[in-house]
Amino acid sequence: MGDLKSRGMEKLEKKMQSIDADSMRYRILESAKMFKSSWIDLGQALYSAWKDKLYKNWGYQQFETYSVKELGIRKQTALKLLRSYFFLEKEEPAFLKREALESLEPSHVPNYESVDMLRSAKSRKILDEQDYSELKKDILEKGKDYRDVKKGLTELIRQRNELEPDEARQQKRQASLKRLLGLLRSVKKEAEVSKFLPEPVLKDAESLIKKIESLLE
Repeated sequence: MGDLKSRGMEKLEKKMQSIDADSMRYRILESAKMFKSSWIDLGQALYSAWKDKLYKNWGYQQFETYSVKELGIRKQTALKLLRSYFFLEKEEPAFLKREALESLEPSHVPNYESVDMLRSAKSRKILDEQDYSELKKDILEKGKDYRDVKKGLTELIRQRNELEPDEARQQKRQASLKRLLGLLRSVKKEAEVSKFLPEPVLKDAESLIKKIESLLE
């Protein structure tokens, strides 16, 4: 994000000069300017702009276009900010309270990429309850750097796969079956709409889908 501050700062400040300082649009620009130290504020503001489609009032049809053109924030970064903030709002609302944030040492404020990893670990259910609790503590209380988080998480998963090879193989098998099932459903639906497959083939596809579903039960 160094490029965001160095190449985009002058553009942001110029844009801010022509906008009402009390407006939401100005607030988001100000948060973008202070991105390195206030990503949570920026994430909250961006979430409001995304949820309520405020960017359309500012002349942008797409949120991604707004984030790139006006804020100088890449699409991938903007989406990570949204996901990370929404995760905290949904799963850790107490953490977002001002007094909780102010009680943290500056070096312990978590990086948005670390929070995104925590979100991913929870949604994918790749950790047991104890491991997840320890990871959450490392990120939300200690502000562990995302590079260290990624390294530790990768090593933990590797060790678990070595200790539980049968379970790891089963998980891989399940994931492959789910991908295949999704592909078959998509192709079957498209074939039904466009009618490019004969009825007997569609029936065979439906039969195969049911067999795979039974394997996943």
